[in-house]
Amino acid sequence: MNPNKYFLPYQQRWLKDDSRIKIWEKSRRIGATYVQAYEDVRDCAAKKVPAVWFSSADETAAREYILYCELWAKALNIAAKALGEIIIDSDKDIKAFSIQFVNGTRINALSSNPTQFRSKGGKVILDEYAFHKDQAAMWKAARPAITWGFPLRILSTYNGKGNKYFKFVDDVKKGLLNWSLHTTDIELAVNEGLADKIMGRVLTQDERMAWLDEEHANVGDEDTWQQEYMCTPVDEATAFLSYELIHSCEQEAFVSDTDTGTYKGKKWTIMTMTKPGYSIDTSEGELYLGYDVGRKKDLSVLWLSRKLGHILETVRVVILEKTPFRKQEEILYRHLGLPNMRRAALDATGLGMQLAENAQDKFGSSRVEAIMITAPLKSVLMHTLLEQMEDTAITIPADKATRGDLHSFRKTTTAAGNIRFDVEKSNTDGHGDRGIALALCAHAADSGDGEIHVASRSRRQSSSMMKGYE
Repeated sequence: MNPNKYFLPYQQRWLKDDSRIKIWEKSRRIGATYVQAYEDVRDCAAKKVPAVWFSSADETAAREYILYCELWAKALNIAAKALGEIIIDSDKDIKAFSIQFVNGTRINALSSNPTQFRSKGGKVILDEYAFHKDQAAMWKAARPAITWGFPLRILSTYNGKGNKYFKFVDDVKKGLLNWSLHTTDIELAVNEGLADKIMGRVLTQDERMAWLDEEHANVGDEDTWQQEYMCTPVDEATAFLSYELIHSCEQEAFVSDTDTGTYKGKKWTIMTMTKPGYSIDTSEGELYLGYDVGRKKDLSVLWLSRKLGHILETVRVVILEKTPFRKQEEILYRHLGLPNMRRAALDATGLGMQLAENAQDKFGSSRVEAIMITAPLKSVLMHTLLEQMEDTAITIPADKATRGDLHSFRKTTTAAGNIRFDVEKSNTDGHGDRGIALALCAHAADSGDGEIHVASRSRRQSSSMMKGYE
């Protein structure tokens, strides 16, 4: 039997990976258990393992897995007998749904009780591991079962961050565990044919995106979408901007355009996202701009918005990766020179100092504000952004990377009682750069309509405002 006929590319990659320990961070309902059942039947038929010990979070999942195994045994013409629910340890009253193969191997689907793995040996499958009641105890019981070189598979969607499954995936990504990691979110699954399989026909790319949009719209809340479908663990307890708040400010997806080049032998990339139908050369309305500067490690991000009544509407976002300063300056100046540009706030910290000073020299300090992003000012910027988002006075692109950047900000209090904002790197491909650029843009627009007025405060007033911050 040719597995390529039955499985989608991401399932085929899982099957072809012979690593001893594999872990799969995945979307719900993409056929992960289905393909795992095939691998287990195949291994038993070839007598690669004496037994398979499968454990999921509930009995229903165990029954479904055994049903898949029965179907694959029949499809592969492998002599096997479904034993139903049997007692495998009478002293401990341990039961399992089992299939016995003619060569003596067996597949056993257990409950999520850790004690059921004691004294067992063979291949281990931990399905939906993040939802097991006691992951630590399950691991201690299950891991020794593979001591004699047998395989181990962990498959799960996310269930927050305070659990062993999240730690395992995080350690693999950090290189602390030499396991094989597979990641399949719903977008990847759909791009590789999942929606086509569900609909029973070949879809166009537009139809796949429409299917995704409908699924997203019908999920009900953003936390569920991120964890159950997008392989993004949600920890709303420490997130400064919740997914629910971010989602409430999103508008339709923007039109993307990518430009690339080389500088001193190194490749740079510029991606521009523009609101459909918008043109910077013919647009009306006051424009405000935020610019977060990066060069080697982080991204530089230009965020352009226009005021429509009390709404600050995002119209363009330019992401510059490893882009030389000369090119950055060219792009920045084009936007700063627009006739309806009211005010821009530029990151003047570190590498951005020269860029900001040059921009002020060319366009004037009344149009360009250079901001040294210290800890206190970062707090002011983020709280300004928070207020505008809570008032639904700001719109942002419905973009996964933007969403991840904004949600990555964590507000923490130091031992000295100071407030600081850190970025959770695992959630974003930058360092919160899109979020900082948006916050700078919101700050630039926060002066209100009409002429820009600059007011000073006494030292005592300034000290009072900064109390409690770094």
